[in-house]
Amino acid sequence: MSTALNADMTTAPIPTRPLGRTGEKVSMVGLGGSHIGKPKLSDAEAIRIIRTALDSGVNFLDNSWDYNDGVSETRVGKALKDGYRQKTFVMTKIDGRTKKEAAKQIDESLKRLQVDHIDLLQHHEVIRFDDPDRIFAKDGSMEAFLDAKKAGKIRYIGFTGHKDPHIHLYMLEKAKEHGFHFDTVQMPLNLMDAHFRSFEKAVLPVLVSEGIGVLGMKSMGSGVLLRSNTVAPRDYLRYALSLPTSVVITGIDSMQILNQALDVARNFKPLTANEKQALLAKTEKAAADGTYELFKTTSHFDSTAQNPKWLGDDPDRVKSLSSE
Repeated sequence: MSTALNADMTTAPIPTRPLGRTGEKVSMVGLGGSHIGKPKLSDAEAIRIIRTALDSGVNFLDNSWDYNDGVSETRVGKALKDGYRQKTFVMTKIDGRTKKEAAKQIDESLKRLQVDHIDLLQHHEVIRFDDPDRIFAKDGSMEAFLDAKKAGKIRYIGFTGHKDPHIHLYMLEKAKEHGFHFDTVQMPLNLMDAHFRSFEKAVLPVLVSEGIGVLGMKSMGSGVLLRSNTVAPRDYLRYALSLPTSVVITGIDSMQILNQALDVARNFKPLTANEKQALLAKTEKAAADGTYELFKTTSHFDSTAQNPKWLGDDPDRVKSLSSE
């Protein structure tokens, strides 16, 4: 390959995809918010990574109110100065399940991100069957989301979760009961998920049929999937990108990892049926019981389980009924 062609490949635009039926176009890879706030990164290096990604054509930034005690949002806020906000589709998540707690967290996220609106706000960690009930209850967090949208603080609404596809399906069911259509849903999509308690098999077809934007995450399970020594990092990312996703969010905590993601996106070609089957065969045994998908089989990634106060107080009806 010529030097000129190599140069063209490194500056080629990152392909974009439709975000469900919102009319928005987002980069096929997005920058994960958890990794960018890690203590091992300085503010300066984190900002450098974020701005390099944006300059390279990545426009989707993932985040959450609880990532690294707010450091992730604060760093993104600093990176979005000097005209970078205009290049960015900003997404963040909040944990509150009550209207009061959710409204407080929304305002705190806006302040940290230093923006006047968030493009996409998501209910974070829908990992228990009672989460949808609390979110859609009277004085639940959905009321705060709808108020924020009416006030111009947010544009689109979604939810995330990593535990069980049946909980996602229940959340979608509750939304229908309330006449609400989610703009996006975020969930694990990776080579091992295909074999165990699979979001790809149970939830993905529903989202596609209903025009809901699909946000893939944990394509490598925060690196844990790689410890299975089954396939290479690029294969994991290419597999997730070959699914009908709007964006695949990947954890990036160095320029090297960023460049790897950019290279895969710029040179992306969907897996052929034979390539897909070969990769699935390589991961089948390791994936069979969820050993490497710790976010499904342990509480290690359940930040709201470890910090229940983030959800807000239990509904008043719990207190009144339990005291009788």
